[in-house]
Amino acid sequence: MLQYKNLEEKIKACQRCHLRETCLNVVPGEGNVNAEIMFIGEGPGENEDKQGRPFVGAAGKFLDELIAIIGKKREEVFIANILKCRPPGNRDPLPEEVEACWPWLVEQIKTIKPKLIVLLGRHAMERFLPNQKISKIRGQALRREVPEIGKQVFYVMYHPAAALYQGSLREVLISDFKKIPKVLEAIEKEEDIPVADKVEEKVAVEENKQTTLF
Repeated sequence: MLQYKNLEEKIKACQRCHLRETCLNVVPGEGNVNAEIMFIGEGPGENEDKQGRPFVGAAGKFLDELIAIIGKKREEVFIANILKCRPPGNRDPLPEEVEACWPWLVEQIKTIKPKLIVLLGRHAMERFLPNQKISKIRGQALRREVPEIGKQVFYVMYHPAAALYQGSLREVLISDFKKIPKVLEAIEKEEDIPVADKVEEKVAVEENKQTTLF
């Protein structure tokens, strides 16, 4: 606990990129520092920037509902973002901003040691599982060795905010969320979980097969 508190204070004092000059608050993340599940989104929005907490707007309320579906509370998981500071106007993160924040996220993961990291949305997925398509791998557990972290199991989902703009994704998110307990069970039983690189190869083969039909 003390180790994480020290890390959190360092994150709050970060001046590694220009985003600190325009945001109101640094948003390190929050939750159980011994959590089995860690959720990682894109970055703070307007409400998060004001409160200094992750996922507190409309998308955050939906995330709370989703967490409740698997019998857990926000306090039992850990919620963080790729970026710790809000980009102006909620624009997409720039590569140099992601790189500046990356060491902090690595330290959070190494400190918390989650069994499962749930990636919320395209930007979070791209950081850990590059060259994948979220529409192809969402709702799947994938294992990948990340150089700075080691072997880790990831689970890809659409960002909760996507359901606010496209109502049909609400049921997709609920359906994918309900699979999380089974994924944790598979991890604990040390069952085989697909490797991300092999999944990418499989998708490429399937796409090539499809193009030959037309």
